[in-house]
Amino acid sequence: MSDTQLSPGRFRYHAVRLALKAVTSAYVRTQVVGAELIPESGPYIICFNHPSWLDPIFFAAYWPDRQRDLYIFGPREEDMDTGVRNALITWTRRGVPFQPDAQDVIDTTRRAVGVLRTRACLAIAGEGRLSDHEGRILPLETGLAHFAKMAKAPILPVAVIGTRWISFGSRVTLRVGEAVYPDAFVGGKPGARDMTDEVEHRLQALLEGVEDRDPPGWLGRTISEAFNDRPWLDEDPDER
Repeated sequence: MSDTQLSPGRFRYHAVRLALKAVTSAYVRTQVVGAELIPESGPYIICFNHPSWLDPIFFAAYWPDRQRDLYIFGPREEDMDTGVRNALITWTRRGVPFQPDAQDVIDTTRRAVGVLRTRACLAIAGEGRLSDHEGRILPLETGLAHFAKMAKAPILPVAVIGTRWISFGSRVTLRVGEAVYPDAFVGGKPGARDMTDEVEHRLQALLEGVEDRDPPGWLGRTISEAFNDRPWLDEDPDER
């Protein structure tokens, strides 16, 4: 993928950001807490918990960093040429899509690191799938630490609070934590594991005291679950 293909273009970038902000602000209230902890210069990775399909929308609309372009790692799709959502992601050039089961892991790594080397920021749902509880994260995958090592970019933990169930007038919070820098860890798999564990610890700490909300009414449930995919909830508990 060339730099031209990676770039979202200034018009598309801000048009999408403003449109998403207008739509979401008409339904919920959103705040960013801890913006002063965003690195002052250079690229960085945002590692966020992932309670809802809506999470990337709130990052795209409200992330306060105006110095660097924001990209989203995903979606996980076999074919980005199908579906309205995929068409919008392709048009905005904000996504770094990847195929299920890591079928394109080398190419995905190249594209993710390529984004960071343009001095942008890349938001990654480090759990690798939707989480079921807003206040408790799943174990993080080490891929983001490998990206950070290759691009020499810190990882910024950011807790997403309030998106599992949204309703009219509810609040969504993006809570920023202190960045984890790759040069503080040894190389190879042991270093990536240690770095990931530290990010996981800081991300979970940002969610301290957060409890699951009760499901809202029909409209809120419909919006909240529109594109969520949790097939494991239909499995036998003994087989999970």
